[in-house]
Amino acid sequence: MKLSKTPSGKRKFHIKTWQIKAAFLMAFDVMAINVSYFLALWIRFDGVFSEIPKEYLMPYVNFIPIYTVLSLIIFFIFRMYHSIWEYVSIRELMRTAIGSIIASALHCILITVIFETISVSSHDRMPVSYYLIGSCFQLLLLLASRFSYRIISAFPQLFGTDTGENSYHRVMIIGAGDAGRMLLENIQKTRANRDKVVCFIDDNPGKRNLYFNGVHIVGNRDDILHNVEKYRVDRIYIAMPSASKETIRDIVNICKETGCETKTLPDFYQYVNSGITAGALKEVSVEDLLGRDPIKADMKGVYDLIRGKTILVTGGGGSIGSELCRQVAAHAPERLIILDIYENNAYAIQQELKEKYPYMNLDVLIGSVRDSRRLDFIFKKYKPDIVYHAAAHKHVPLMEDSPCEAIKNNVIGTYKTAYAAMVNNCDRFVLISTDKAVNPTNIMGASKRLCEMVVQAFDRKIKENRQNEIHRMFTHHEEEGSVTYSGVPGNVKTEFVAVRFGNVLGSNGSVVPLFKHQIANGGPVTVTHPEIIRYFMTIPEAVSLVLLAGADANGGEIFVLDMGSPVKIDTLARNLIKLSGLKPDIDIRIEYTGLRPGEKLYEEKLMAEEGLQTTPNKLIHIGNPIQFDTDLFQKQLDELMLAAYENSADITEKVKEMVPTYKAK
Repeated sequence: MKLSKTPSGKRKFHIKTWQIKAAFLMAFDVMAINVSYFLALWIRFDGVFSEIPKEYLMPYVNFIPIYTVLSLIIFFIFRMYHSIWEYVSIRELMRTAIGSIIASALHCILITVIFETISVSSHDRMPVSYYLIGSCFQLLLLLASRFSYRIISAFPQLFGTDTGENSYHRVMIIGAGDAGRMLLENIQKTRANRDKVVCFIDDNPGKRNLYFNGVHIVGNRDDILHNVEKYRVDRIYIAMPSASKETIRDIVNICKETGCETKTLPDFYQYVNSGITAGALKEVSVEDLLGRDPIKADMKGVYDLIRGKTILVTGGGGSIGSELCRQVAAHAPERLIILDIYENNAYAIQQELKEKYPYMNLDVLIGSVRDSRRLDFIFKKYKPDIVYHAAAHKHVPLMEDSPCEAIKNNVIGTYKTAYAAMVNNCDRFVLISTDKAVNPTNIMGASKRLCEMVVQAFDRKIKENRQNEIHRMFTHHEEEGSVTYSGVPGNVKTEFVAVRFGNVLGSNGSVVPLFKHQIANGGPVTVTHPEIIRYFMTIPEAVSLVLLAGADANGGEIFVLDMGSPVKIDTLARNLIKLSGLKPDIDIRIEYTGLRPGEKLYEEKLMAEEGLQTTPNKLIHIGNPIQFDTDLFQKQLDELMLAAYENSADITEKVKEMVPTYKAK
């Protein structure tokens, strides 16, 4: 019961639903207690009320009100009015049984103590059968009141007595372990989900032909196709949260041939923390289709590096930037600074982190990496130890239409941020790059290759003790009057490194959310080319690699993730359609739209001349820096900046001069 004030200032009571249920349950218990012991007397004397002696009836009548109050107190102490009827279990059964037994024992003791002093003879004591029968009836009625809801709700699932067999989705659960059992119980309790589990699949041969809560375990993964047809299954739930990615991939590949809508449970960590419910199921994701276990690296050194440091993340509101902020915030930095030009994204990650880490020093700033004066102010005020530079324009077709903006934001923005990091003696500067920088065919990829070259040029000049040759880049001549640095310090310690990875699942602009949206709208699903392939990785993997690069950098490296086998986008689209319970080119049409401007059929992870160096983690490699004339590059970069701000029509030609591997289409 809750007390609140009305607009007039009067107090008003609110009774909660569980309190109403508890009141009904207490009323039933009062009836059960009184009836149980009356029936015990009645049965003891052959079911004839008139045959019950007065010396037995009066102690019952006089004591039962006292016993009723005492029993309710005991039941309340044992929290028998705080359970949810729909989810009563063995624990509630034991609690109810113990409470009832204790109450019955006190009944036996107290009625004897209280009424023995007024008894005329020893035969006036209550019969032993009164205590035994009364306590048994009491326990049965108490259990019945608490388990009746669950028993009644199970009838439609067990016997199909609800509104018609066709109103249910017929479900196959793959995995007859703890997760599968919990999922089955949740489905059977929750009638609103319209699911009926008709069979289990499990690879354990010892479970075959057994029954799980009345549901038959019909075989292993090799029997999926046969039993989908036999049991007329239209939904498949994969309940294997601790299985390897390879196992999930193999099972998903079988399921997609059934035409059934397929969903999976989240991973083991989420399962332990959130429990198993039908609502926890998620649609099969591209991660499940890829069948690759996440990159597992020893992150202890990374977190030791972050702890107690001031960290700046540019582009901190984006897909990669926001995940960087989450992982950094989780490991006790001295201060986290988020810089982004888009206020909505910045606000979203700010609110998320403030709620989760209310005592962390968090500064969320709006600004552009193209603004030298804004960067000057931020770096001078906060003196970050590590900079993760995620700010960039990344959309390939849009950058083809606005190439000068790609240069201004990606290349010049990276240069200005790197310069500010250098003159403020940051420990590390980590650039977020892309596999599109390898033999680029679009201006976005070429601009990111130029960003890598900026990082490599800074690193080389610092190591050669020529950092004074790295000069400020000014957009307008009048900015010279606002220079706040007296020059580059002589003992620069900043280490510059780049991190290169492929397409990020779930990121802004990712193909998978687009496909799912198109499927939900009935199609068509648009694929640019039937042979186009891509490498994929998850956002947490990408961020782990970025953090590792920051920890292991010696300066000048390009870290590369071995992302396994590439995925054909056409196959990915068809699999997502199948796993939605639909048929490609029948229910959902696939439409080939042609390669977009600057798009190529496949992405490469390294240029041939870069080569690879291994690291302790076999899935992470280092590309050897390609040599180029840093002095010439500095001169070309100055000219490129001016051309970009003049919106030069031949900007791509200037980029080609600087990036020989750039082959614009």
